[in-house]
Amino acid sequence: MVKPAQVALVGIGIAIGVAIGCQEKAKDTQAAPGAPTPAVPRAASGGIPGQSAEELRAPLAKIDDVTITLGELQERINRQSPYIRARYTSLEQKKEFLESLVRFEVLAKEATRRGLDKDPEVVRTMKQVMIQKLMRDEFDTKITADTITDAEIQAYYDANQGDYVKPEEVRASAIVMKNKAQADRVLLEAKGDAGKTNKGFRDLVTKYSQDEESKLRGGDLRYFNATTTAKELPAPVVKAGLQLFNTGDVSGVIDAGNGTWYILKQTGKHHGLRKTFDDAKAQIRNKLFRDKRLKAQSDYVQGLRDASKIEINEANLARVRIDTSSAAGDDGRGATPSAPPPPPVAPGLPPPTPLPGAADPSAPGNP
Repeated sequence: MVKPAQVALVGIGIAIGVAIGCQEKAKDTQAAPGAPTPAVPRAASGGIPGQSAEELRAPLAKIDDVTITLGELQERINRQSPYIRARYTSLEQKKEFLESLVRFEVLAKEATRRGLDKDPEVVRTMKQVMIQKLMRDEFDTKITADTITDAEIQAYYDANQGDYVKPEEVRASAIVMKNKAQADRVLLEAKGDAGKTNKGFRDLVTKYSQDEESKLRGGDLRYFNATTTAKELPAPVVKAGLQLFNTGDVSGVIDAGNGTWYILKQTGKHHGLRKTFDDAKAQIRNKLFRDKRLKAQSDYVQGLRDASKIEINEANLARVRIDTSSAAGDDGRGATPSAPPPPPVAPGLPPPTPLPGAADPSAPGNP
């Protein structure tokens, strides 16, 4: 059961968070509790063309020493999505929104009166919001996708060709024999019922194949492509394997040119990939943007650490006790959360949002 103090704690946490997040504004424009996340950024003044600064400063409500101005209410409403804004066009609806701001201030003031602004959890929340705003102020305008040059993108593309251009690959199993007449006889079995399944073909490998290395793998030659060297696999075998169109197809007898004859069965196929520079450009730009931003963040934090006097008491750290008697979130009655909690993250250091339309940079070869 949620206690009243916890509700107040949440209220003051939100109040402090919003206050810190809006310090760049001339007036602190706190959001109404429960209001949707702003979707359309607006000017900090809250004004629109034709409005004077005096009009924006006009008071709408006063809660003790806190004043809510016309500009503040207008700015809060106009930061919502068009769908939400359309709900606050009448005087009654504007009054409803104003009441939510008043309610927010009343709750925040009561939480402050109870000293919750000094509560460790609230202080941590305030610090986290401040850190997030610091990182946004420091990096959002300094490092953008536009700072990644075409030359950088081209250099990355050239250095990672294997991620964007891949030849077609085939996987096959082989029966290898040293007698052409015998190979012709075994081919009849491989093309018949005995070779229809992978297991059946492996049985033929076990029975007839004379290449001990591949025989130990059930005849598996693993994946190969047109660039496979003769040292790895005879060229005629590679050529014939790449001509097998469907998984399960069985070749004829292949003269490997070295005194051996192969019968192949295709067991897998990887289609080739070819992404041109233009195809991969947006994806690479996004990856380089993320990498550059994360590197800049790491360097920035390290610089602050270097400028600070930091002392770590490892002896006391070793005395920290971790309660492992029950799962995280267990209420003492054996009930555990339906899903595990997310892993901890460094506050204020979220990765930048991927560029619209860019693929996941963690999978550069993903078409």
